[in-house]
Amino acid sequence: MSLYAIGDLHLSLGTEKPMDVFGGRWENYVDKISEGFSTLTDDDLTVLCGDITWGMTMDEALEDFLFIDRLPGKKIILKGNHDYWWTTATKTKKFFNEHGIGTIDVLHNNCFEYGDVAICGTRGWFFEESKNDEHDKKIMNRECMRLEASLKAAGDKRKFAFLHYPPKYQGYECSEILELLKKYEAELCCYGHIHSAGCAFAFNGMYAGTEHMLVSADHLHFKPKKLV
Repeated sequence: MSLYAIGDLHLSLGTEKPMDVFGGRWENYVDKISEGFSTLTDDDLTVLCGDITWGMTMDEALEDFLFIDRLPGKKIILKGNHDYWWTTATKTKKFFNEHGIGTIDVLHNNCFEYGDVAICGTRGWFFEESKNDEHDKKIMNRECMRLEASLKAAGDKRKFAFLHYPPKYQGYECSEILELLKKYEAELCCYGHIHSAGCAFAFNGMYAGTEHMLVSADHLHFKPKKLV
């Protein structure tokens, strides 16, 4: 029984936006994802850190969800900036039930327990270029509220946080998110969103007591990262 993480699968089985067009590591990426998951068992759990599918609606994303459902183990998903299909957790779970998708659950204003670890998280937000934008302030405040609700729900469990946006990247630090990770003593923060050449500038290491780790799919060569 192991816990894994990977982000940014960017599946497009029901739409015409495959990532293969970018070449490099993205060539035949769907096959690489299948191979990357092949060593997992049905007792394992993988957190998918956003940007799951290019489908604009849940119906367009159905083939991608069915593909994920067939992969070994259980999965927990959270929202990324390109998950345009996302509506509410309730509607998503209803959609999964209607289509026999039984291995995927939704991380949204909640947390999950896996052994002695609490799985917490939210999408997060990039805020460094728009500190005076009221719309972005509202989004940031909402994301912080969701993360704090998730961390609070974990109680005294070990806390692993999963985000889509990095809370720390190059010279940018999202102080609001970082303060919450410190306040609730999160041991680990996994994030995605960063790709290709940008991966070289991603922060991987300890900061204020929390280990930060980039888990975008191309960075991991499409093999989920084992955490515990």
